[in-house]
Amino acid sequence: MNYLVVVAHPDDEVLGAGATIHKLIKQGNKVAVAIMVSQAAARKDLSSSLAEDEKEALDILGVTKTYHADFPNIKMNTVPHLELVQFIEKCIMDFKADAIITHHPADTNNDHVMTSYAAQAACRLFQRRDDVPGLKELLYMEVPSSTEWSIDSSANDFRANTYFEVGRDGLDVKLKALAAYKGVMRAYPHPRSNEALEGLAAYRGAQSGCKYAEAFESVLRRIVE
Repeated sequence: MNYLVVVAHPDDEVLGAGATIHKLIKQGNKVAVAIMVSQAAARKDLSSSLAEDEKEALDILGVTKTYHADFPNIKMNTVPHLELVQFIEKCIMDFKADAIITHHPADTNNDHVMTSYAAQAACRLFQRRDDVPGLKELLYMEVPSSTEWSIDSSANDFRANTYFEVGRDGLDVKLKALAAYKGVMRAYPHPRSNEALEGLAAYRGAQSGCKYAEAFESVLRRIVE
């Protein structure tokens, strides 16, 4: 399977799916990451070596294929929706993606929301082009410090229904990859602390009957012979 992880910012891929990415690659799957806002210019404590941080983090996970766009940070809602969709579609076609992992559309981060909407639209590419097969799965991930802040009561919250057991080793790889991103992690009890991420992985594992897990919401699944 070819998994395309579509995220708004550098580090979202590790926060939401880092241990799963590492596991999928170890199992022989291919994983590519598409980043919509490569510079993340509005980030507090922005690292002067963000590109190098990103490469180090993805090397730790085992990712060798990355796509970059340069849409404006916390201003993706000012970009025509079609431009966002077309970037993701190009990634799908180049990578021959079978599945997409992206943000939940109720995240309390505008760039996450716009990324999710664009990824949803890009999933229908096969209906517009005869030479592109349909995706087999679309998964939403949870990004600590954003997904749990789904306070819009008119939107559906993230509802975990798919779990990847990652084990202690997978969690440690995730934390190591996050440490490569300078200025991202915080002290406990911040959601982006080692303690909080370990607790979330333990809870998702206990919830699904396994040892440490990352949770996703599967919203599209196509089973083919």
